[in-house]
Amino acid sequence: MYLSSSALPWLNWARALIALAFLGLPSKSVAEDQLRLSPEQATSLGIRVVHPVASPTDKTLPYPAQIVIPTPQLWVVSAPVAGMVTNLSVARGDRVVAGQPLATMESPNFVSQQREYLHAVAQEVLVAQQLNRNTQLFQGNAVAQRVLEASQAEARQASIAVAERRQVLRLSGLSDEAISKLSSEAAISGTLTVATPRPATVIDIAVSPGQRVEQSAPLIKVAQLSPLWVEIAVPASNIKAIRQGAKVEVDGYETPGQVMLISETTDPATQTVLVRAEVPNSGDLRPGQTAGARISFTSKRESAWELPYSALIRRGEQASVFVSTQDGFRLMSVTLLEEDQDHVVVSGALTDKDEVAVSGISALRGILLKLGAG
Repeated sequence: MYLSSSALPWLNWARALIALAFLGLPSKSVAEDQLRLSPEQATSLGIRVVHPVASPTDKTLPYPAQIVIPTPQLWVVSAPVAGMVTNLSVARGDRVVAGQPLATMESPNFVSQQREYLHAVAQEVLVAQQLNRNTQLFQGNAVAQRVLEASQAEARQASIAVAERRQVLRLSGLSDEAISKLSSEAAISGTLTVATPRPATVIDIAVSPGQRVEQSAPLIKVAQLSPLWVEIAVPASNIKAIRQGAKVEVDGYETPGQVMLISETTDPATQTVLVRAEVPNSGDLRPGQTAGARISFTSKRESAWELPYSALIRRGEQASVFVSTQDGFRLMSVTLLEEDQDHVVVSGALTDKDEVAVSGISALRGILLKLGAG
């Protein structure tokens, strides 16, 4: 009689139950995940065991990854005023220090800002002189108190106007030293230098000499390139093996990084989960490059073990193996780390002294199901 391959598991289960009936297996197990089974019974059911083999690595297979710039380390230098870019002092890829000029602009608006600042300074001086005269007159009972109070209010307003105009010049890129020089010399300039606020590397240049730009238009993109992020695409089925803080090694790069983020969402197109690691950069890593990344998946309390693929039992997202005990077998939960057609790598409370069932699994599962543990 011919039996299809789909009917074989049921046939094996039936044979197992018949064999157990003759062998006199107890009707209940010691616990829901344990089976009492004598060596003779195990042999009759065709159960074979092997010892777990310590995995040669405590890291995953290489996952595809991309090197990116951390967003807090990336910023754009914008035009502080509307005007024309007359000169660029840097090129893409250049390293710059804090305060280094990036570009030069000519701007009528910048001229107006300086003029308005000088006007506000002059008004403050006049109002201060008027307040000083009214104070003396009030002390001599020559003016009423309301006149003095009005002068005091005007002086406060004048000081606020100067502070406002000074801040506008700072936002345009003038230093306090340059503003003081403007106050003393009243030398208005139509040329403005745009500088970088911190040490960085030029990533992109959005303008060219002779181009007119509006205020806040992007000019140059700069970034700090250490540390960098390694964004790794991990299959959703393997994500449970990844832990926050796990060590990450990028293929071809000696300095390891550390997992800082495990995304809570899955990419619907690739069924992968984003894992982000931070890696110090000595100059060998470059944003935009792709690489393979290996993630440590075991803690100090656990080890990785390699077993034949046939030893693994799946129940939904749960993975487990049958481990031999003094009285029979126990179903032990494990964490699946990686797999191929012939082997699996798992972590859990296993040792190299344990014996794990690799055949007769259908019979053991059938017994558990019959006893209500499945």
